[in-house]
Amino acid sequence: MSILQKLNNHNFSRYFKLLFVFWDIILLNSAIVLSALCRFGNIEHLFLREVQTISLLGNILWIGLLLHRDSYRIVRVESIESILKRTTKKIVFHAALIAVFVGFLRYPNISSLRLSYFYIFFFCLLMISRYLSMRLLGYIRAKGYNFRNFVIVGANDTGERIRKVLARDLTYGYRFLGFFDEKVDPFAFISSPILGDFDYIEEFLFKKQVDEMYVALHIDNIAVINKLIQICEHHMVRIKFIPDFQLYTKSSKVEISFYENTPVLMFRSEPLEFTVNRLMKKTFDIFFSLGVILLIFPWLFPLLMLIIKIESPGPVFFTQERTGRDNRSFKCLKFRSMRVNNSSNDLQAKKGDSRLTKSGAFIRKTSIDELPQFFNVLWGDMSVVGPRPHMVNHTIQYTGLINHYLVRQYAKPGITGWAQINGYRGETKELIDMENRVDFDIWYIENWSLLLDVKIIIKTVVNIFKGEENAY
Repeated sequence: MSILQKLNNHNFSRYFKLLFVFWDIILLNSAIVLSALCRFGNIEHLFLREVQTISLLGNILWIGLLLHRDSYRIVRVESIESILKRTTKKIVFHAALIAVFVGFLRYPNISSLRLSYFYIFFFCLLMISRYLSMRLLGYIRAKGYNFRNFVIVGANDTGERIRKVLARDLTYGYRFLGFFDEKVDPFAFISSPILGDFDYIEEFLFKKQVDEMYVALHIDNIAVINKLIQICEHHMVRIKFIPDFQLYTKSSKVEISFYENTPVLMFRSEPLEFTVNRLMKKTFDIFFSLGVILLIFPWLFPLLMLIIKIESPGPVFFTQERTGRDNRSFKCLKFRSMRVNNSSNDLQAKKGDSRLTKSGAFIRKTSIDELPQFFNVLWGDMSVVGPRPHMVNHTIQYTGLINHYLVRQYAKPGITGWAQINGYRGETKELIDMENRVDFDIWYIENWSLLLDVKIIIKTVVNIFKGEENAY
């Protein structure tokens, strides 16, 4: 019998949490030793009282961070990228706490360089460890070990979706046995066998080794669900209920919070509702906007002012009432790119628009006309990145045509956005164009991160130099 076969006969998952924490502590202390060797060439520095105090504190804090919100978990269907991202956040938070303690306690023997060495080693060791452990588990499962057999009750779209997720990759460690249902949904594309109706479930569990049951039935089938719970608990099969949120929302992400013991479902995750994230985004907006204003405006503004004034009479700046966060209107600032006209608040700019001046066509093509909006950012009406602000009339118009249109107003509007770098900028000739733009805006709100903002800014700059088909 091979080693894997012997290990497969034992359930080590109950010890996984303890082993996970224990291994991480080994890595953390290894990083402490390596950082001392790299910084001083010996480990004598480790015996200083200040160093031992911070080392102990570092161990305690890391254990606390691992235990917080089940951070040591490795979900079978979770990607390596997701695990590495979660671990990185923990390291950054750990580093911030240690830096605060070192500063507060005023320990002169613990320099920022020493801490930098430690976190570089710790980060590398953790990333390599996480990656190799996931690869090892994937290899073991691909060989046919550490598998969980599962069935799905409910031959419908919801059941088929969860089957595809779990059966997508052998390294997830799931083996699908089949569906149970009274009848197959005629509109669902079920690609796996129907093992029988509800009455056959208990007999099947008795004959076969089933580890998990996923219930994809409508909540109206409460009597059937209660019976399934009794059957599963009698046969020691873990039962999981898959609610079909698509009945209520188009969102692909939902969150469940508990108000005391009452679960509350939120259809959308909103990272920017967390104070820390809002502060990070606000700080980034202020410094980035100040940088643009101080570096670009002193030489560009006089030049543009002269060109705009010479080419057509009227103001240098064009201000327009647009809708922002929480659907509140504000004065959006731009360099004027058109001749003064009475239809600016109703008609979008279109290709070959006769209202455009020669210089206006250029500054719109290169998005230079948007630069004054960095002042809107400093005033707090806009953000550097976010859903583009629309004219008030268009907001009123599309609110009646697109049900979830106003969800984009949950965030501050941006100078550039996720929809814009994905091709949805400029004129919206068809309703589907606006629907796609709104979908991209909502995706941004649900998936915001500071790195995503940086990515959007970089892609925006690249697109300006490459040129965009819809920039007119």
